[in-house]
Amino acid sequence: MKLHVLALLGAASMAKAANTTYPYKDATLPIEERISNLLSLMTLEEKMAQMMQGDISNWLNTTSGEFNRTGLVENMKTKAGQFYVGYPISWDWLQKETERGQRYLVEETRLGIPALTQTEGIHGFLLENATIFNSPIAYACAWDTELVYKLAAVVAKESLALGVNHMFAPVVDLARELRFGRVEEMFSEDPYLSGELGYAFVKGLQDHGVASTVKHFAAFGTPEGGLNTAPVHGGEREMRRTYLPAFKRTIIDSDAWSVMSAYHSYDGIPAVADYHLLTEILQEEWGFKYHVMTDAGGTDRICNDHGLCERGDMEAITQFALGAGNHVEMGGGSFNYRTIPKLLEAGKIKQSLVDDSVSRILRTKFAMGLFENPFSAAPKDQWKKLIHSAEAIKLARTIDAESIILLENDGVLPLNKKKVKSIAVLGPMADGFMNYGDYVVKGSMYRGVTPLAGIKSALKGTGAKVTYAKGCERWSNDQSGFAEAVAAAKAAEVAVVVVGTWSRDQFELWRNFNATTGEHIDVHSLNLVGAQAPLVRAVLEANPNTIVVYSSGKPVTEAWISDKAAALVQQFYPSEEGGNALADVLFGSQNPSGKLTVSIPHDVGTTPSYYDFMKGGRYSSPGAAYENGTLVFGQQYVLSSPIPLYPFGYGKSYTTFSLQNVTLSATNVTASSIVKANVVIKNTGKLPGAEVVQFYVTDKIASVTTPNMELKGFKKVFLKAGETKKVSVDIDVSTLGVWTVRSKYVVEDGEFIVKVGQDSSTTGIRSTASFWVS
Repeated sequence: MKLHVLALLGAASMAKAANTTYPYKDATLPIEERISNLLSLMTLEEKMAQMMQGDISNWLNTTSGEFNRTGLVENMKTKAGQFYVGYPISWDWLQKETERGQRYLVEETRLGIPALTQTEGIHGFLLENATIFNSPIAYACAWDTELVYKLAAVVAKESLALGVNHMFAPVVDLARELRFGRVEEMFSEDPYLSGELGYAFVKGLQDHGVASTVKHFAAFGTPEGGLNTAPVHGGEREMRRTYLPAFKRTIIDSDAWSVMSAYHSYDGIPAVADYHLLTEILQEEWGFKYHVMTDAGGTDRICNDHGLCERGDMEAITQFALGAGNHVEMGGGSFNYRTIPKLLEAGKIKQSLVDDSVSRILRTKFAMGLFENPFSAAPKDQWKKLIHSAEAIKLARTIDAESIILLENDGVLPLNKKKVKSIAVLGPMADGFMNYGDYVVKGSMYRGVTPLAGIKSALKGTGAKVTYAKGCERWSNDQSGFAEAVAAAKAAEVAVVVVGTWSRDQFELWRNFNATTGEHIDVHSLNLVGAQAPLVRAVLEANPNTIVVYSSGKPVTEAWISDKAAALVQQFYPSEEGGNALADVLFGSQNPSGKLTVSIPHDVGTTPSYYDFMKGGRYSSPGAAYENGTLVFGQQYVLSSPIPLYPFGYGKSYTTFSLQNVTLSATNVTASSIVKANVVIKNTGKLPGAEVVQFYVTDKIASVTTPNMELKGFKKVFLKAGETKKVSVDIDVSTLGVWTVRSKYVVEDGEFIVKVGQDSSTTGIRSTASFWVS
């Protein structure tokens, strides 16, 4: 009884302290003043607790739902700054236990500092029955920043409804190594486009009260051999010219509230221990004010994988990671930051390093208004209005349809609902599961509109006959199902065969279910796996009126399909409305307007295929190996070509467009000028449609080697048949500089060529004009 009374008195004392009026609780004061006050009140233990990530599973049994009060208290002693909630649990459990954790911190701890409540959100709130949007590589192909903003706003709205206020998104790594499993999580091979989309995503989250974590800083997406977490090769100039611009646009211009460091090493330095990258560039040069957190288990890799210290040397790890500029240590590892007190006592780290880290974490919380509104969850009776709403589902379908790319079409598309009598829907990705990308919650594959369901829905009431045959499993060489698929194709007026790659949900992916894309799932080939390619060949032979659909998380390299299919459609990993979106395009209610954000090579051996290669870097004297066995020998390459099969920015339409000569607002400018580039576009076809007008710039002569051209503006324009519009973009001359041989950023004098077109290829560029900097 005596212990019980003491416990009650202790709780009352803490509650009283939490309710005391301190300056840091005054929302009218400047944030820096509030940080200074709160930091002055904190003990070392309270500061440390802000610097390590907790986990809701420490007090919630995610299988039974049982609450563990002891686990909650213990978690918050050392990991109170943030906690992870991304488990396949019910809405009720998530909301209740997230609030319980938050309420404990606010009401039962001495200073009442609320937590960041965290999960994944790259293409939807990681929660059962939340809206699933298509993967980033997919919705990027819409080339529409407004749609990306709206998508992120939905993610924020849905997560806040249950009290979750922090998303680990977006990913602005560049998809320039196509073997890498995480291509599906990225936007593009291009720095400018990735930055614009990343900026829109962050604004969409943070304008609606949810903190964004921009990841993975930096240059993570081009690992050696395409292998997850492997080293990335390059120097300071390549880092600054290629990889950092997308991050700077996304982080600094949007005022992102957090950044995640990466697993790999760059030029021999582990990114998680890179003081130059994390402190000198991000924090000092760019002025980033908020906090950096490590990736899961990322700190342990400093010793265990990168070999900078003996395995398990927690003190060394902490010195490297904290000293480099990682302010929060994520879970999934050893929680090395527990050694901070010992390191301080030994004089191996400075108190100012700890205080700076905590200040940055607090700045994030003050900036997002977390102290004023720690409990964001909506009343339960509003959840279904806020999560998976009709508006969100409609948006998912719209973005998905806008993202689909028409690669080939001999006139078979669009299909006429009123005339088509029979259609065979075939292939392992056509039905039975949703072919989502990674970072969807357990069991998601069984919820959503498959291609078969979408086509059936589109033809409902028309009398058209729809037949289905799987043909083969995605993971097998077994061709025993071919006969049924071939028979269905022969009997149908049109065949649609859906093949591609596949990922797994967050439960299956990390339990080593077979997959061909996703985090830690890398490939040596970009060809179709197993019996899929033979199935397509058999169907094409049975019915030449066959439409092939690639449902994938990265480019597929089967050039022969491009030659033989009546039409070829690329749908990167879909939304939950994927089947309906595909049907919208196939039947013409949506004129395809998606444009590739990654180049598609002829073969994995002809990569890298990104468009902005360095001058002198891609000569082409191609050869070819034809389907009939004929060999034509070239030099680059002997039997193929370094020129992509489909270039960056490419995508067909059911209508046609013309671009008039580009004009510039000025031709003699300074390094700080804005040049307005103007072009007139006309829909010269018979159908309404949208086109993405793309503006590239070439620095004609520079003191160092520069890319042959770089995207510097784009605009998606909808036009009725016969309609003409003027399209203008601002080209910021200050972004056209080079990092000189003395490692100084300079916009050099000389000629800059503006190239305007419908894709990045030589034939895709329609007009050029020049301006001169002096």
